[in-house]
Order: sequence, then C-alpha cells, then structure tokens
Amino acid sequence: MKVHFLLFAGVTQLDLTGPYEVLARAPGFEIELVAKTAHPVRSDRGLMLVPSTTIALAEACDLLVVPGGPGTDDAILDAEWVEFTRRQAATARYVFGICTGSLLLGAAGLLEGRRSSCHWQAREFLPYFGAITSEDRMCVDGNLYTSGGVTSGIDMALKVVAILCGPAVAQEIQLQIEYDPEPPFPGGTPRTSEAHIVQKCLAATQARRTLREAAVRKAAAALPAQPPRRALCSE
Repeated sequence: MKVHFLLFAGVTQLDLTGPYEVLARAPGFEIELVAKTAHPVRSDRGLMLVPSTTIALAEACDLLVVPGGPGTDDAILDAEWVEFTRRQAATARYVFGICTGSLLLGAAGLLEGRRSSCHWQAREFLPYFGAITSEDRMCVDGNLYTSGGVTSGIDMALKVVAILCGPAVAQEIQLQIEYDPEPPFPGGTPRTSEAHIVQKCLAATQARRTLREAAVRKAAAALPAQPPRRALCSE
C-alpha cells in the first residue's frame, strides 16, 4: 500500500504527522513525504520536515494524503501542486483532504458535486469548488475522505486501516498510540465552544481569512468550466 503525503511550505504538521503515525504502523504500508525538492520543508509553526521524494520522482500511490495549513493558500495557486494532486488522485484508491487540505483537492477539481468537510474557518469556501458542504468531523464520499479539523486525520487513518487490514489491526494501532481523547475543556468546535472564544478565534485569524478568500476565488476561477453546480447543503 503506497501512501503519499504532500509536504508543502506552511503545512500544519499535525495534519501530516497525526495520520502518519497511524499509517506508518500499518503492515505493508510504504509512506513517502512528497515535496518539490529534497530540501527540508518548514511547517507553519517552524518544525522542519524532511521529504523522502519529490514531485518529479513520485510514482502513483494507493492513498493520497493532502494536509492543510496556512501554506494551502499558496499551494492552491501553485500549478505544480495542483496538477500533482489531480494526477495522483486520479489513480489513488483513497484520497484524504485533512483540514484545509480539502481546498487543494478543490483547486484540483476533485470536489465538484462531492460531499466534503474542512476546517470550520474555511468550510464556507468549499462551494467555490462545487462541493456539497458537510459539517461532519469526518466526511466520506466514495473514496474521498475529508475532515473538519486537525486531529481528525488520525480518525481517518484508523478508519482506512480498518477497511484494508481489518478492525483488529486498527484497534491495535489505536491502543499502541493510546488514542483515547479526553479534552480538558468543552469545545473544540464553534458549536460547542463559548461564543466569546469563537469570536476571539475569528478576530485573531481575520487577516488569514481575507488572504484565503482571495486565493480561493482565484483558484476556483482557474478551474475548467463545469456544469451548473449543486446548491450548498450543510449537514
């Protein structure tokens, strides 16, 4: 089972390393971190990640994992990343869009008419790419798995391991990493968090949202013409 993780500058490392930790423990899984060059890539919080292969050298994969992060805003306007995502997804058995990684799937033309989730602060941009918006933590539409937050990439990876290797293997990995979330505070979604906390988050990220909206509009405009898109349908 060949797995490719996209590794671009400004990625949110837990989008990548969460599912990586699960998939790297699954029997028979071969994992590559794919970047533009062989040089280390800096995450959005400064962690340096080392690629294992490059876009030019990467072969087809069975599972494509597209993490998110602030760097997504640049990746969706980068023709090389968009084309690589489109090409890899065309033959992959499973495609993951984790957090705002869903936007890169959209820029590659992969969300048209598909149910899709995303980080709560970017979910409103999915319809630009013809997606049917879902508020699910993990949304599954055929072979397309998209998620509503950073840590949900772990859930997605466990679900696919269960499909491919059996539930017992997934449960063993879940135990190995002692994945039994018990957050110290209520919240974690805009529905379950206190209103003043939500407002503080929105205010702190307003500049990023403005940049992202401009990038999404430009990326969506670059897509080939599609049939009339289905209306937004929140779940």
